[in-house]
Amino acid sequence: MAEITGITPQVKDGTRCNIELDGRFFCGMKLETVMRHRLKVGMRVTEEELSAMQLESEKRTALDKALHHIASSMRTEKEVRDFLRRKGYLDDVSSYVVEKMKEYGFLDDRAYAAEYAQSAGKRKGRRLIAAELRRKGVGEEEIGQAVDLLEGEEESAKAVLEKYLRGKELNQKTLQKAFSYLLGKGYDYETARSALRVLGETGDED
Repeated sequence: MAEITGITPQVKDGTRCNIELDGRFFCGMKLETVMRHRLKVGMRVTEEELSAMQLESEKRTALDKALHHIASSMRTEKEVRDFLRRKGYLDDVSSYVVEKMKEYGFLDDRAYAAEYAQSAGKRKGRRLIAAELRRKGVGEEEIGQAVDLLEGEEESAKAVLEKYLRGKELNQKTLQKAFSYLLGKGYDYETARSALRVLGETGDED
């Protein structure tokens, strides 16, 4: 059992409260749920009991918030879970929301990875795209399939290089920096060298 040590209104949403157990934040909860269950400071409850209260009363609200969150752009499962966690929802609620969104077709990491790779591939190499997808929580299988579908990486590297060199004096120092820049953008060694060969240079040291 744990003790409720704090029930405070949320600053940005007066209809919700933050619940503290044993002096630490535990979750956010609707004010009506707090009142219905007569929760108060000093009451002793289990984490499971509070989780069940939040799950039953807030899964629809959490789903609505998550759907609104993805309205402007696609998100990964991890990004949706992180968003709900920041809103104070517990893992049980997040899992319910994620499964419902997948069921409705609103959440698909495979499709997200493919779309992200195609868009980012115009200005980034496979290595950087893969690293960014990993940070977004996409699995290795989905990442592999997405980057394998990329075409025209050399053309992409050349376009990035041309933009980088625009207005710069073409000397060995500049080309060395350009080579490092391409590597930092996720292009592999050979792709970066190939892009530089268009200028008759490789980016290698003498």
